Amino acid sequence: MSTNRRSSPADGEPTQVPPGSVDARFTLAAERTVLAWIRTALGLLAGGVGLIYVSPEIAHPAIKYTLGIFMVLLGSAVAVTGGLRWRKTTRSMAGHGPMPASTAVFLLIGAIVVLACALVITLALSGV
Repeated sequence: MSTNRRSSPADGEPTQVPPGSVDARFTLAAERTVLAWIRTALGLLAGGVGLIYVSPEIAHPAIKYTLGIFMVLLGSAVAVTGGLRWRKTTRSMAGHGPMPASTAVFLLIGAIVVLACALVITLALSGV
């Protein structure tokens, strides 16, 4: 039995798969993942703009602007990283190469934790 054969959902008979083709389920999963990166980026961008323009006054406005700009820059970096990871993932699926490392995910988690701690400390010091 060849590894290049796949069952067809219509009739249950195996069909020949062209070399280098990728199962649609994996392609769609990669697209859902990049959309999650984009949603995260949009959330960070909106949070940064909201922090700068909508949030209550903080004792030190420079802190508010610094955190807001950091959120906008982090959101931009997340969008670019998500796009690059999607491209690497689709290329590795088509060429049967190694998947991209998860370093970017851990960096994003670390940046969000640092940002959350900074926001909590800033709000606690401001009495908001």
